[in-house]
Amino acid sequence: MNIDREKLISSIKKISEPKVLVVGDLALDEMIYGDAERISREAPVLILQHTRTKLILGGASNAAHNVATLNDGKVGVIGVSGDDYYSELLFDTFREANIDCSKIVKDQSRKTIVKTRISGSITTSITQQIVRVDRQSKGPISEATENRIIQNIKDALPNYDVVILSNYHIGTLTDRIIKFTTDYANELGKVVVVDAQRDLGSYKNVTSMTPNLPDTEKSVGFKIESEDDMKKAGEILLSQTNAKAVLITCGADGMFVTEPNQVYTKIPVFNKSEVFDVTGAGDTVTAVYSLALGAGVDPVYSALIGNVAASLVIRQFGCATTSIDELLKALKDLKI
Repeated sequence: MNIDREKLISSIKKISEPKVLVVGDLALDEMIYGDAERISREAPVLILQHTRTKLILGGASNAAHNVATLNDGKVGVIGVSGDDYYSELLFDTFREANIDCSKIVKDQSRKTIVKTRISGSITTSITQQIVRVDRQSKGPISEATENRIIQNIKDALPNYDVVILSNYHIGTLTDRIIKFTTDYANELGKVVVVDAQRDLGSYKNVTSMTPNLPDTEKSVGFKIESEDDMKKAGEILLSQTNAKAVLITCGADGMFVTEPNQVYTKIPVFNKSEVFDVTGAGDTVTAVYSLALGAGVDPVYSALIGNVAASLVIRQFGCATTSIDELLKALKDLKI
């Protein structure tokens, strides 16, 4: 495809303007690091001498964090947490990232979603993840919590330009919350972007969605093995959701944008080297793409900016973020 660099640069400069509300499964990633000392006498396991603990916003929280680094913190989150030790850590981490967390609903019957990764230095140069512990409540939220979340969305959404529905299918985004948010956003003229892993066709009248290739295949019911298959999948999602565009992320094969009237755009990967970690790259694409749509950038150039952002965060370990200055600097180095 032919890319207008000046248009891309001017579009990047706009994405700091929109205010974004993220609604979904808010999570905290707890990274515990240590140095391996010896094997325990109690069981055949390593004993780690703790060196540091790092708290990172994960799940829907990571999408919000990506937005906050790009629009100077004009972002809020709505979801549910437990009323526990980790809920306070989650709130503190949001505040440190300049994210408004005042509309989160605390539910004593649920656990705050936390993924704890314990990693150890086996040698002086290698740090290896040893175990992951997940804390979360199974099943959808209660009706009382659902009502409180809907009220908070009703109160908050008029103050934002874009809403991201970030569904990790841990119970926050019930059918009722999805429908209310989408209907209300459309009534207010807001941009609605869906980031979900399944049931993609159930999101109606959204602006766009950003599924990856495997999740798209699961949703449309067939293997995508050619560009014609990609076009067919995009058309199905457009038809089911009445979206204005569908962005399918395809990993090393880039991205594919489908728009109404059989308009298709294939976007290649901008960085195939220096891939250290793809963790959270999808959240980065969703955040940047949503900001660009909210700034009035067309879907293809919004996807292009998301692609540039992804080329940066995959060079870093863990859930990473980027900035507008880094995006502009990257354009000088990328062969576009």
